[in-house]
Amino acid sequence: MSSYNYIIKYIIVGDSGVGKSCLLLQFTDKQFYSGRELTIGVEFGTKFITVDDKQVKLQIWDTAGQESFRSITQSYYRGAAGALLVYDISRRESFEHIPTWLADVRKHANPHTTIMLIGNKSDLDSRKRQVTTEEAKRFAEENDIPLFMETSAKSAENVDEAFVKTAEKVYEKIRAGIFAGNETSGIRLGPTQNSALSEESQAGCCSS
Repeated sequence: MSSYNYIIKYIIVGDSGVGKSCLLLQFTDKQFYSGRELTIGVEFGTKFITVDDKQVKLQIWDTAGQESFRSITQSYYRGAAGALLVYDISRRESFEHIPTWLADVRKHANPHTTIMLIGNKSDLDSRKRQVTTEEAKRFAEENDIPLFMETSAKSAENVDEAFVKTAEKVYEKIRAGIFAGNETSGIRLGPTQNSALSEESQAGCCSS
């Protein structure tokens, strides 16, 4: 698709094995591979969505969760308009590490980056759950994380919604003029928006 209004950059962060790559694959390709290998460094995916009648191209960077790749992946935080913090609802340790991931995002990403907390693997038997929905909601509220959702990369539950809801929040900030539109904001104008702005400026200069 060559006609789109905005490019928005996302990052997905969290411990290894929480399902970050599976979320990305489910969102972009509608597929689930249970035997996926751990991400080495970063993986990348794109998808077009519609927000408020605007065509948006999401560029999504899926970062490795291993400590050994921390310094490499942190460079991808810069210029991210959206950040998905992912934990596994059946692995309490992955939830307990979320404050560290959150601190990394707030240190290295744009101060206006929209953050969503995601509890993945909601399809698992409730007996395997180690983190309650209420506890995660409370953490999000106490840490000024505006968005929270539980997802299943396996069943696709709430996967599209997680990416789209984040984009809607980013778009609200674009409309409010919070982002300057430069590279560090994680937002770039697409060809459609550029041509619209060009037409507006030409109309403005010729109307006087």
